[in-house]
This record gives sequence, structure tokens and C-alpha cells, in this order.
Amino acid sequence: MTNRNALARDDSGAALVEFSLVLVPLLIVVLGFMELGYQSYVRSVLQGSLNDVARVASVENPSLGDTALPLETRIQNRVKARMSPLVRTGTYDFDISNYKDFASVGRPEALVTDVNANGQYDAGDCWKDTNPNGAFDLDGGQSGVGGADDVVVYHVTLSAPHLLPVAKLIGAGPKFDAKAATMIRTQPYDEQGQAAVEC
Repeated sequence: MTNRNALARDDSGAALVEFSLVLVPLLIVVLGFMELGYQSYVRSVLQGSLNDVARVASVENPSLGDTALPLETRIQNRVKARMSPLVRTGTYDFDISNYKDFASVGRPEALVTDVNANGQYDAGDCWKDTNPNGAFDLDGGQSGVGGADDVVVYHVTLSAPHLLPVAKLIGAGPKFDAKAATMIRTQPYDEQGQAAVEC
């Protein structure tokens, strides 16, 4: 009887049991914060890389690499090279477009004549065809880096694997997306082309 009472009062080892109950949730929280920190750092480095490369590209600096390649390809290669020490197996989606000025970014092509004065394009209206395709567009930008004095808009999406397997515990997919965007005006090394008026 004495042994049974002594055993019931013995609390040695209780801390180990309590710690084992707390350990798993604690590890999930710590690993989760590490994963969030990694993702935040990837986004920050991606944005900084895109900003730097866009600045260099705006003056057509030969330091972007092999000049036999198109400028858009060299820009993409430089961003990927800067990100490679941090993200080795990511996939990138680049969207580079250019506009005549900052005011026209993401806006429809400018109307020259508005026959019924309703402020939007209708049949019979004339417009400046800034991306010479013969059709009125709700976004007057062109693909690519454009030419002298053009405003270039860069968007990049990086799809990268998680650093730690903790994402599976909360039902997240195998990869996360990091996005960056910047806008810069190309140096005015030449005259800007004039857009034709179409009707």
C-alpha cells in the first residue's frame, strides 16, 4: 500500500510529458515564422533586383550581358541570376510593356475626335494608335522595352518552393508566389516616334 501511495505522489518526469505536449505546436509556430520570413525576404530581394536591372536597362547599359540577345531576354536573365543564390528552382513569369508617357500607363488610347461626345470610343471616332495595330485598345501599351523616352512597366511573378515543409501542415500548396513591379522612363537618347491617327 505504501508503494502505491508513493507512486501516486511521485511527479518526477511530469515536466517531460508536459514539454512533449507543447513541443509540436511550438515547432509549428517557429517553423511557420521562419517560412514567412523567408518568403518576405524573397519578395524584397526580387523587388530590389527588378528595380536595379530596370535602371540599368533604361540607359541601355552593356553590363546586362551578351548584346547579341534581345534586351528583354538580358533583363530576364539578369534578374534570374541575382535571385539564383536564394531561389534555385523557381519559375519566372515576366511581363514588360511600354507606353509613351506616365499618364497613358494602363489607359485606353487617346481619342482625337469623339463624334457623340460621350468620352469613350465608338464607331466613327478617331484615336492615336500608340501601339500601331490598327485597332482601338483599352490599354495602349506595347510589349517590350520600347524606345527612347518611353515609360517601361515591368511585372515579374516568381513561383518558388517553400523553404520548410511546414506549409503542408496548413494545407498550402508546394510553392508560393512572389511578385514585383516597377516603372521607369527610358533615357531620351533619341526622338520619340509619333503615333498615327486612325479612324
